[in-house]
Amino acid sequence: MPGVAERRLDVTDRAAVRALVAQVRPDAVVGTPYRYDDWAVTADGAANVAVAAAEAGARLVHVSSDALHAGRPTPYADDDPPTPVHAYGAAKAAAETAVRAIDPGAAVVRTSLILGEGSKQIQLCRDALAGRAVLFSDELRCPIDVTDLADAVLELVASSYAGLLNVAGPDAVSRAELGLLVAERFGLDAAGLKTTTGAAVGLSRPLDVRLDSARAAGLLRTRLRGVRELLAA
Repeated sequence: MPGVAERRLDVTDRAAVRALVAQVRPDAVVGTPYRYDDWAVTADGAANVAVAAAEAGARLVHVSSDALHAGRPTPYADDDPPTPVHAYGAAKAAAETAVRAIDPGAAVVRTSLILGEGSKQIQLCRDALAGRAVLFSDELRCPIDVTDLADAVLELVASSYAGLLNVAGPDAVSRAELGLLVAERFGLDAAGLKTTTGAAVGLSRPLDVRLDSARAAGLLRTRLRGVRELLAA
């Protein structure tokens, strides 16, 4: 992209993060540190980015996840406290706590499965349709298009919104249902779709982590499209 320079950075190295942000002197920072099985990257990395942004006086928008919830029969509101049941969820919860303590004025975006052309979520569905992977039929989430999420984050960068905000699509689907939508969208045979449940494979996973994004829908100009609209053939 014109005017954009890429820099490689170890977000677990606080001194390196601070040095880079001090050098660039950004007006805003969007924090997305993430590695599924790495607490240092997900939690400590988020704290390091927040410290550096605060020192530079930059607006901070931190991207969090629905994975910090335990799951329940009703959708989660923006301000519901984290109830993690696995290590990744605990790391995302710790990241939120650190970011909000370091910069109370930061916007913290809780989102869900992120979809887009070539995204890993779409590829996982393709793999399951080809018999190379398995999709859970008992895990409800609210997928969002990557461009909708990016537009929403940029709106928040330019705003003074502080605190938690759910930014996810309005349609709740299981990964298995997502696989069927992908099959319909791309004209793939759904007969071979492989599915399972968390209980069947002995995994402790949050099953229903639907996010209520009504606040975001009222606050933002960006329309958060549902997955059925996104994948309409």
